[in-house]
Amino acid sequence: MPGSPLPPQARWALTSLALSMLMPSLDTSIANAGLPTLAAAFDATFQQVQWIVLAYLLAVTTLIVSVGRLGDVFGRRRLLLIGIGIFTSASLCCALAPGLGWLIGARAVQGLGAAIMFALTVALVADAVPKARAGSAMGLLATMSATGTSLGPSLGGLLIAHVGWPSIFVLNVPLGLLNAWLVYRYLPADRPAKSAVAFDYLGTVVLVLTLAAYALAMTLNGYTLMLLLVSLCGAGVFVAVEMNARAPLIRLSLFADARLSSSLALTLLVTTVMMTTLVVGPFYLSRGLGLGSTVVGLALSVGPLLAACGGVPAGRLVDRFGARRVVPGALLGLAGGCSLLALLPMILGLAAYLLPMAVVASSYALFQAANNTGLMATVSQDQRGVVSALLGLSRNLGLITGAAVMGAVFAFATADPTQAPAEVIGSGLHYTFGVAAALMVVALIVSWRGYSRCSPLAAAGS
Repeated sequence: MPGSPLPPQARWALTSLALSMLMPSLDTSIANAGLPTLAAAFDATFQQVQWIVLAYLLAVTTLIVSVGRLGDVFGRRRLLLIGIGIFTSASLCCALAPGLGWLIGARAVQGLGAAIMFALTVALVADAVPKARAGSAMGLLATMSATGTSLGPSLGGLLIAHVGWPSIFVLNVPLGLLNAWLVYRYLPADRPAKSAVAFDYLGTVVLVLTLAAYALAMTLNGYTLMLLLVSLCGAGVFVAVEMNARAPLIRLSLFADARLSSSLALTLLVTTVMMTTLVVGPFYLSRGLGLGSTVVGLALSVGPLLAACGGVPAGRLVDRFGARRVVPGALLGLAGGCSLLALLPMILGLAAYLLPMAVVASSYALFQAANNTGLMATVSQDQRGVVSALLGLSRNLGLITGAAVMGAVFAFATADPTQAPAEVIGSGLHYTFGVAAALMVVALIVSWRGYSRCSPLAAAGS
Protein backbone atom coordinates (compact mmCIF):
# COMPACT_ATOMS: atom_id res chain seq x y z
CA MET A 1 0.00 0.00 0.00
CA PRO A 2 1.27 3.55 -0.78
CA GLY A 3 0.74 4.68 2.82
CA SER A 4 2.42 1.74 4.56
CA PRO A 5 5.94 2.26 6.01
CA LEU A 6 8.91 0.83 4.17
CA PRO A 7 10.70 -2.13 5.79
CA PRO A 8 14.14 -1.23 7.25
CA GLN A 9 16.09 -2.88 4.39
CA ALA A 10 14.19 -0.88 1.75
CA ARG A 11 14.41 2.32 3.80
CA TRP A 12 18.20 2.13 4.06
CA ALA A 13 18.50 1.10 0.40
CA LEU A 14 16.51 4.21 -0.56
CA THR A 15 18.76 6.28 1.73
CA SER A 16 21.80 5.04 -0.20
CA LEU A 17 20.17 6.05 -3.50
CA ALA A 18 19.22 9.46 -2.09
CA LEU A 19 22.85 10.06 -1.08
CA SER A 20 23.98 8.83 -4.52
CA MET A 21 21.81 11.55 -6.07
CA LEU A 22 22.74 14.28 -3.58
CA MET A 23 26.54 14.02 -3.94
CA PRO A 24 26.91 14.58 -7.71
CA SER A 25 24.09 17.18 -7.66
CA LEU A 26 25.97 19.14 -4.99
CA ASP A 27 29.16 19.10 -7.07
CA THR A 28 27.28 20.37 -10.11
CA SER A 29 27.14 23.81 -8.49
CA ILE A 30 29.45 23.88 -5.44
CA ALA A 31 32.56 24.82 -7.44
CA ASN A 32 30.85 27.91 -8.91
CA ALA A 33 31.18 29.75 -5.60
CA GLY A 34 34.92 29.11 -5.58
CA LEU A 35 35.81 30.31 -9.08
CA PRO A 36 37.12 33.76 -8.00
CA THR A 37 39.18 32.16 -5.20
CA LEU A 38 40.49 29.44 -7.54
CA ALA A 39 41.40 32.05 -10.17
CA ALA A 40 43.50 33.86 -7.57
CA ALA A 41 45.01 30.65 -6.16
CA PHE A 42 46.19 29.42 -9.56
CA ASP A 43 46.83 32.87 -11.10
CA ALA A 44 44.34 32.05 -13.88
CA THR A 45 41.82 33.99 -15.95
CA PHE A 46 38.06 33.63 -15.54
CA GLN A 47 37.86 31.79 -18.88
CA GLN A 48 40.45 29.28 -17.65
CA VAL A 49 38.79 28.54 -14.28
CA GLN A 50 35.42 28.14 -16.01
CA TRP A 51 36.74 24.78 -17.22
CA ILE A 52 36.61 23.55 -13.61
CA VAL A 53 32.83 23.63 -14.01
CA LEU A 54 32.70 22.74 -17.71
CA ALA A 55 34.95 19.66 -17.40
CA TYR A 56 32.53 18.14 -14.87
CA LEU A 57 29.39 18.96 -16.88
CA LEU A 58 30.89 17.74 -20.16
CA ALA A 59 31.97 14.42 -18.62
CA VAL A 60 28.51 13.83 -17.14
CA THR A 61 26.70 14.78 -20.35
CA THR A 62 28.85 12.76 -22.73
CA LEU A 63 29.22 9.59 -20.64
CA ILE A 64 25.87 9.15 -18.90
CA VAL A 65 24.22 6.95 -21.56
CA SER A 66 27.28 4.73 -21.99
CA VAL A 67 27.65 4.05 -18.27
CA GLY A 68 23.91 3.44 -17.98
CA ARG A 69 24.20 0.68 -20.55
CA LEU A 70 27.29 -0.67 -18.79
CA GLY A 71 25.14 -1.04 -15.69
CA ASP A 72 22.61 -3.11 -17.63
CA VAL A 73 25.38 -5.37 -18.93
CA PHE A 74 27.71 -5.77 -15.94
CA GLY A 75 25.40 -5.14 -12.97
CA ARG A 76 23.96 -1.86 -11.72
CA ARG A 77 24.84 -2.25 -8.02
CA ARG A 78 28.40 -3.29 -8.86
CA LEU A 79 28.89 -0.36 -11.22
CA LEU A 80 27.32 2.10 -8.77
CA LEU A 81 29.90 1.07 -6.16
CA ILE A 82 32.66 1.63 -8.74
CA GLY A 83 31.16 5.03 -9.61
CA ILE A 84 31.07 6.11 -5.97
CA GLY A 85 34.71 5.00 -5.64
CA ILE A 86 35.74 7.00 -8.72
CA PHE A 87 33.81 10.08 -7.56
CA THR A 88 35.27 9.96 -4.04
CA SER A 89 38.86 9.33 -5.19
CA ALA A 90 38.65 12.10 -7.80
CA SER A 91 37.29 14.48 -5.15
CA LEU A 92 40.39 13.84 -3.03
CA CYS A 93 42.59 14.45 -6.10
CA CYS A 94 40.76 17.77 -6.67
CA ALA A 95 41.48 18.83 -3.09
CA LEU A 96 45.18 17.96 -3.48
CA ALA A 97 45.57 19.53 -6.95
CA PRO A 98 48.95 21.34 -7.27
CA GLY A 99 47.88 23.19 -10.42
CA LEU A 100 44.88 24.19 -12.52
CA GLY A 101 45.43 21.49 -15.16
CA TRP A 102 45.46 18.79 -12.47
CA LEU A 103 42.24 20.19 -10.97
CA ILE A 104 40.45 20.32 -14.33
CA GLY A 105 41.52 16.74 -15.13
CA ALA A 106 40.40 15.51 -11.70
CA ARG A 107 37.05 17.25 -12.19
CA ALA A 108 36.60 15.40 -15.50
CA VAL A 109 37.25 12.08 -13.72
CA GLN A 110 34.87 13.16 -10.98
CA GLY A 111 32.31 13.77 -13.74
CA LEU A 112 32.74 10.14 -14.85
CA GLY A 113 31.84 8.98 -11.33
CA ALA A 114 28.93 11.43 -11.26
CA ALA A 115 27.64 10.11 -14.61
CA ILE A 116 27.53 6.58 -13.17
CA MET A 117 25.73 7.77 -10.04
CA PHE A 118 23.19 9.87 -11.96
CA ALA A 119 22.54 7.12 -14.51
CA LEU A 120 22.01 4.22 -12.11
CA THR A 121 20.30 5.83 -9.12
CA VAL A 122 16.90 6.16 -10.83
CA ALA A 123 17.27 2.72 -12.44
CA LEU A 124 17.85 1.07 -9.05
CA VAL A 125 14.65 2.40 -7.47
CA ALA A 126 12.71 -0.61 -8.77
CA ASP A 127 15.17 -2.91 -6.99
CA ALA A 128 15.12 -0.93 -3.74
CA VAL A 129 11.43 -0.25 -2.98
CA PRO A 130 8.04 -1.85 -3.73
CA LYS A 131 6.32 -0.71 -6.93
CA ALA A 132 3.51 0.98 -4.96
CA ARG A 133 6.10 3.32 -3.38
CA ALA A 134 8.02 4.13 -6.58
CA GLY A 135 6.45 7.59 -6.91
CA SER A 136 7.47 8.60 -3.39
CA ALA A 137 10.98 7.26 -4.04
CA MET A 138 11.28 9.25 -7.28
CA GLY A 139 10.02 12.31 -5.42
CA LEU A 140 12.75 11.87 -2.81
CA LEU A 141 15.41 11.61 -5.54
CA ALA A 142 14.02 14.78 -7.14
CA THR A 143 14.26 16.47 -3.74
CA MET A 144 17.90 15.36 -3.37
CA SER A 145 18.74 16.62 -6.86
CA ALA A 146 17.17 20.04 -6.23
CA THR A 147 18.65 20.27 -2.73
CA GLY A 148 22.16 19.46 -3.93
CA THR A 149 22.06 21.92 -6.83
CA SER A 150 20.57 24.76 -4.76
CA LEU A 151 22.72 24.13 -1.66
CA GLY A 152 25.99 24.00 -3.64
CA PRO A 153 26.76 27.73 -4.06
CA SER A 154 25.90 28.73 -0.47
CA LEU A 155 27.66 25.73 1.11
CA GLY A 156 30.66 26.23 -1.16
CA GLY A 157 30.91 29.90 -0.23
CA LEU A 158 30.71 29.08 3.48
CA LEU A 159 33.38 26.38 3.32
CA ILE A 160 35.76 28.49 1.22
CA ALA A 161 35.39 31.47 3.56
CA HIS A 162 36.10 29.51 6.74
CA VAL A 163 38.18 26.47 5.72
CA GLY A 164 39.61 27.06 2.23
CA TRP A 165 38.80 25.93 -1.30
CA PRO A 166 40.05 22.30 -0.93
CA SER A 167 37.29 21.72 1.63
CA ILE A 168 34.55 21.81 -1.05
CA PHE A 169 36.08 18.63 -2.47
CA VAL A 170 37.23 16.98 0.79
CA LEU A 171 33.58 17.05 1.88
CA ASN A 172 32.87 14.24 -0.59
CA VAL A 173 35.34 11.81 1.00
CA PRO A 174 33.42 10.93 4.19
CA LEU A 175 30.11 11.16 2.32
CA GLY A 176 31.44 8.82 -0.36
CA LEU A 177 32.69 6.26 2.16
CA LEU A 178 29.32 6.29 3.95
CA ASN A 179 27.46 6.02 0.65
CA ALA A 180 29.56 3.07 -0.54
CA TRP A 181 28.91 1.21 2.72
CA LEU A 182 25.14 1.83 2.51
CA VAL A 183 24.99 0.63 -1.11
CA TYR A 184 27.08 -2.46 -0.34
CA ARG A 185 25.10 -3.31 2.80
CA TYR A 186 21.50 -2.60 1.79
CA LEU A 187 21.01 -2.58 -1.99
CA PRO A 188 19.98 -6.01 -3.33
CA ALA A 189 22.71 -7.93 -5.15
CA ASP A 190 22.72 -7.85 -8.95
CA ARG A 191 20.84 -10.63 -10.67
CA PRO A 192 23.21 -13.01 -12.45
CA ALA A 193 23.30 -12.49 -16.22
CA LYS A 194 21.55 -15.19 -18.23
CA SER A 195 24.37 -15.19 -20.76
CA ALA A 196 27.42 -13.18 -21.73
CA VAL A 197 26.44 -9.80 -23.19
CA ALA A 198 28.60 -7.84 -25.63
CA PHE A 199 29.18 -4.10 -25.21
CA ASP A 200 28.97 -1.63 -28.10
CA TYR A 201 32.36 0.11 -27.91
CA LEU A 202 32.15 1.75 -31.36
CA GLY A 203 28.70 3.16 -30.65
CA THR A 204 29.95 4.45 -27.30
CA VAL A 205 32.86 6.35 -28.88
CA VAL A 206 30.64 7.87 -31.59
CA LEU A 207 27.99 8.94 -29.07
CA VAL A 208 30.54 10.47 -26.69
CA LEU A 209 32.11 12.52 -29.51
CA THR A 210 28.69 13.58 -30.81
CA LEU A 211 27.48 14.74 -27.41
CA ALA A 212 30.79 16.49 -26.73
CA ALA A 213 30.45 18.42 -30.00
CA TYR A 214 26.91 19.52 -29.11
CA ALA A 215 27.80 20.49 -25.54
CA LEU A 216 30.82 22.49 -26.73
CA ALA A 217 28.68 24.15 -29.43
CA MET A 218 26.45 25.47 -26.65
CA THR A 219 29.35 26.70 -24.48
CA LEU A 220 32.12 27.94 -26.83
CA ASN A 221 31.69 31.20 -28.72
CA GLY A 222 32.90 31.35 -32.31
CA TYR A 223 32.63 27.63 -33.08
CA THR A 224 28.89 27.08 -32.63
CA LEU A 225 27.90 26.40 -36.25
CA MET A 226 30.87 24.14 -36.98
CA LEU A 227 30.36 22.08 -33.82
CA LEU A 228 26.61 21.80 -34.43
CA LEU A 229 27.34 20.41 -37.90
CA VAL A 230 29.80 17.94 -36.37
CA SER A 231 27.20 16.82 -33.83
CA LEU A 232 24.55 16.46 -36.55
CA CYS A 233 26.86 14.31 -38.67
CA GLY A 234 27.82 12.35 -35.57
CA ALA A 235 24.16 11.63 -34.84
CA GLY A 236 23.75 10.21 -38.34
CA VAL A 237 26.85 8.03 -37.94
CA PHE A 238 25.60 6.84 -34.54
CA VAL A 239 22.25 5.75 -35.98
CA ALA A 240 24.04 3.84 -38.75
CA VAL A 241 26.37 2.14 -36.24
CA GLU A 242 23.49 1.16 -33.95
CA MET A 243 21.44 -0.29 -36.82
CA ASN A 244 24.30 -2.68 -37.60
CA ALA A 245 25.55 -3.40 -34.07
CA ARG A 246 25.14 -6.92 -32.68
CA ALA A 247 24.55 -5.55 -29.18
CA PRO A 248 23.67 -1.84 -29.68
CA LEU A 249 24.35 0.73 -26.98
CA ILE A 250 20.78 2.02 -27.45
CA ARG A 251 18.14 -0.12 -29.10
CA LEU A 252 16.66 2.25 -31.68
CA SER A 253 13.39 0.32 -31.42
CA LEU A 254 12.96 1.91 -27.98
CA PHE A 255 12.21 5.24 -29.64
CA ALA A 256 9.27 3.71 -31.49
CA ASP A 257 7.52 3.69 -28.11
CA ALA A 258 5.64 6.97 -27.85
CA ARG A 259 5.83 6.98 -24.06
CA LEU A 260 9.64 6.89 -24.00
CA SER A 261 10.08 9.41 -26.81
CA SER A 262 7.59 11.84 -25.27
CA SER A 263 9.13 11.51 -21.78
CA LEU A 264 12.60 12.33 -23.10
CA ALA A 265 11.26 15.26 -25.15
CA LEU A 266 9.31 16.57 -22.15
CA THR A 267 12.38 16.36 -19.91
CA LEU A 268 14.43 18.35 -22.42
CA LEU A 269 11.72 21.02 -22.86
CA VAL A 270 11.02 21.40 -19.14
CA THR A 271 14.68 21.63 -18.08
CA THR A 272 15.27 24.16 -20.87
CA VAL A 273 12.60 26.32 -19.27
CA MET A 274 13.93 25.75 -15.74
CA MET A 275 17.39 26.88 -16.84
CA THR A 276 15.75 30.07 -18.13
CA THR A 277 14.88 31.04 -14.56
CA LEU A 278 18.55 30.73 -13.55
CA VAL A 279 19.79 32.72 -16.56
CA VAL A 280 17.25 35.57 -16.54
CA GLY A 281 16.40 35.80 -12.84
CA PRO A 282 19.65 37.38 -11.55
CA PHE A 283 19.58 40.17 -14.17
CA TYR A 284 15.89 40.95 -13.60
CA LEU A 285 16.19 41.05 -9.81
CA SER A 286 19.41 43.08 -9.67
CA ARG A 287 19.16 45.38 -12.70
CA GLY A 288 15.41 45.34 -13.31
CA LEU A 289 14.16 45.68 -9.73
CA GLY A 290 17.36 47.18 -8.31
CA LEU A 291 17.64 44.72 -5.42
CA GLY A 292 20.79 44.18 -3.37
CA SER A 293 22.89 41.04 -3.68
CA THR A 294 21.58 39.54 -0.41
CA VAL A 295 17.94 39.92 -1.44
CA VAL A 296 18.75 38.61 -4.94
CA GLY A 297 20.37 35.52 -3.43
CA LEU A 298 17.40 34.87 -1.16
CA ALA A 299 14.92 35.39 -4.00
CA LEU A 300 16.81 33.02 -6.29
CA SER A 301 16.80 30.34 -3.58
CA VAL A 302 12.98 30.31 -3.34
CA GLY A 303 12.49 28.26 -6.51
CA PRO A 304 15.03 25.49 -5.73
CA LEU A 305 13.85 25.39 -2.10
CA LEU A 306 10.22 24.85 -3.14
CA ALA A 307 11.27 22.23 -5.70
CA ALA A 308 13.25 20.43 -2.98
CA CYS A 309 10.44 20.57 -0.41
CA GLY A 310 7.83 19.57 -3.00
CA GLY A 311 9.58 16.43 -4.23
CA VAL A 312 8.27 13.93 -1.67
CA PRO A 313 4.65 15.25 -1.61
CA ALA A 314 4.71 15.23 -5.41
CA GLY A 315 5.79 11.59 -5.36
CA ARG A 316 2.89 10.71 -3.07
CA LEU A 317 0.47 12.39 -5.47
CA VAL A 318 1.88 10.24 -8.27
CA ASP A 319 1.42 7.08 -6.18
CA ARG A 320 -2.19 8.11 -5.53
CA PHE A 321 -3.34 9.40 -8.93
CA GLY A 322 -0.85 7.97 -11.45
CA ALA A 323 1.58 9.63 -13.85
CA ARG A 324 -0.95 9.82 -16.71
CA ARG A 325 -3.02 12.33 -14.73
CA VAL A 326 -0.23 14.17 -12.95
CA VAL A 327 2.12 14.97 -15.87
CA PRO A 328 -0.38 17.15 -17.81
CA GLY A 329 -1.30 18.96 -14.58
CA ALA A 330 2.37 19.70 -13.88
CA LEU A 331 2.87 21.00 -17.42
CA LEU A 332 -0.21 23.22 -17.08
CA GLY A 333 1.31 24.63 -13.89
CA LEU A 334 4.61 25.32 -15.67
CA ALA A 335 2.81 26.98 -18.59
CA GLY A 336 0.74 29.08 -16.17
CA GLY A 337 3.77 30.16 -14.13
CA CYS A 338 5.72 31.14 -17.25
CA SER A 339 2.69 33.04 -18.58
CA LEU A 340 2.45 35.00 -15.31
CA LEU A 341 6.15 35.88 -15.56
CA ALA A 342 5.52 37.05 -19.12
CA LEU A 343 2.51 39.21 -18.21
CA LEU A 344 2.77 40.59 -14.66
CA PRO A 345 3.99 44.24 -14.72
CA MET A 346 7.24 45.32 -13.05
CA ILE A 347 5.35 47.83 -10.91
CA LEU A 348 4.18 44.94 -8.70
CA GLY A 349 7.80 44.43 -7.66
CA LEU A 350 9.33 41.31 -6.15
CA ALA A 351 5.97 39.66 -5.46
CA ALA A 352 5.25 39.54 -9.20
CA TYR A 353 8.40 37.44 -9.60
CA LEU A 354 8.17 35.20 -6.54
CA LEU A 355 4.53 34.14 -6.98
CA PRO A 356 4.97 32.78 -10.54
CA MET A 357 8.32 31.24 -9.54
CA ALA A 358 6.59 29.37 -6.72
CA VAL A 359 4.15 27.94 -9.27
CA VAL A 360 6.96 27.02 -11.67
CA ALA A 361 9.13 25.36 -9.01
CA SER A 362 6.28 23.35 -7.47
CA SER A 363 5.12 22.22 -10.90
CA TYR A 364 8.67 21.17 -11.78
CA ALA A 365 8.88 18.95 -8.69
CA LEU A 366 5.54 17.39 -9.64
CA PHE A 367 6.67 16.85 -13.24
CA GLN A 368 9.94 15.17 -12.29
CA ALA A 369 8.30 12.70 -9.93
CA ALA A 370 5.47 11.85 -12.34
CA ASN A 371 7.49 11.67 -15.55
CA ASN A 372 10.28 9.52 -14.09
CA THR A 373 7.88 7.20 -12.27
CA GLY A 374 5.57 6.74 -15.25
CA LEU A 375 8.44 5.90 -17.56
CA MET A 376 10.52 3.63 -15.33
CA ALA A 377 7.45 1.60 -14.29
CA THR A 378 7.13 0.28 -17.84
CA VAL A 379 10.80 -0.39 -18.61
CA SER A 380 12.04 -3.96 -18.83
CA GLN A 381 14.72 -5.08 -16.37
CA ASP A 382 17.53 -5.24 -18.95
CA GLN A 383 16.89 -1.69 -20.21
CA ARG A 384 16.46 0.26 -16.95
CA GLY A 385 20.04 1.51 -16.85
CA VAL A 386 20.10 2.91 -20.37
CA VAL A 387 16.59 4.43 -20.12
CA SER A 388 17.46 6.06 -16.78
CA ALA A 389 20.63 7.39 -18.41
CA LEU A 390 18.63 8.75 -21.35
CA LEU A 391 16.47 10.66 -18.88
CA GLY A 392 19.61 12.11 -17.30
CA LEU A 393 21.01 12.97 -20.73
CA SER A 394 17.79 14.77 -21.71
CA ARG A 395 17.96 16.76 -18.49
CA ASN A 396 21.59 17.80 -19.06
CA LEU A 397 21.00 18.69 -22.71
CA GLY A 398 18.00 20.76 -21.63
CA LEU A 399 20.11 22.66 -19.10
CA ILE A 400 22.85 23.30 -21.67
CA THR A 401 20.34 24.30 -24.36
CA GLY A 402 18.43 26.53 -21.94
CA ALA A 403 21.57 28.40 -20.93
CA ALA A 404 22.60 28.95 -24.56
CA VAL A 405 19.32 29.39 -26.46
CA MET A 406 17.15 31.09 -23.85
CA GLY A 407 20.13 33.20 -22.82
CA ALA A 408 20.40 34.29 -26.46
CA VAL A 409 16.67 35.12 -26.52
CA PHE A 410 17.07 37.31 -23.43
CA ALA A 411 20.18 38.98 -24.85
CA PHE A 412 18.32 39.67 -28.13
CA ALA A 413 15.37 41.19 -26.27
CA THR A 414 17.57 43.46 -24.14
CA ALA A 415 20.44 44.16 -26.59
CA ASP A 416 22.90 43.91 -23.65
CA PRO A 417 21.52 42.81 -20.27
CA THR A 418 24.64 44.07 -18.45
CA GLN A 419 24.01 47.65 -19.64
CA ALA A 420 20.26 47.83 -20.41
CA PRO A 421 18.00 50.08 -18.27
CA ALA A 422 15.45 48.57 -15.88
CA GLU A 423 12.43 48.84 -18.17
CA VAL A 424 14.28 47.08 -21.00
CA ILE A 425 15.33 44.28 -18.63
CA GLY A 426 11.67 43.93 -17.60
CA SER A 427 10.45 43.70 -21.18
CA GLY A 428 13.23 41.21 -21.90
CA LEU A 429 12.01 39.01 -19.06
CA HIS A 430 8.45 39.19 -20.41
CA TYR A 431 9.62 38.30 -23.92
CA THR A 432 11.83 35.41 -22.77
CA PHE A 433 9.16 33.84 -20.57
CA GLY A 434 6.63 34.29 -23.36
CA VAL A 435 8.88 31.97 -25.38
CA ALA A 436 9.13 29.65 -22.35
CA ALA A 437 5.33 29.53 -22.04
CA ALA A 438 5.12 28.62 -25.74
CA LEU A 439 7.58 25.76 -25.13
CA MET A 440 5.31 24.48 -22.34
CA VAL A 441 2.33 24.53 -24.71
CA VAL A 442 4.42 22.39 -27.07
CA ALA A 443 5.19 20.12 -24.11
CA LEU A 444 1.46 19.73 -23.37
CA ILE A 445 0.86 18.65 -26.97
CA VAL A 446 3.77 16.19 -26.81
CA SER A 447 2.42 14.81 -23.52
CA TRP A 448 -1.08 14.33 -24.92
CA ARG A 449 0.22 12.55 -28.02
CA GLY A 450 2.62 10.40 -25.98
CA TYR A 451 0.02 9.16 -23.51
CA SER A 452 -2.64 8.65 -26.15
CA ARG A 453 -0.32 6.43 -28.23
CA CYS A 454 1.76 4.74 -25.49
CA SER A 455 2.44 1.02 -25.49
CA PRO A 456 4.35 -1.16 -23.00
CA LEU A 457 8.06 -0.44 -23.12
CA ALA A 458 8.83 -3.92 -21.97
CA ALA A 459 8.11 -5.16 -25.43
CA ALA A 460 11.00 -3.13 -26.76
CA GLY A 461 13.35 -4.66 -24.26
CA SER A 462 12.47 -8.28 -24.99
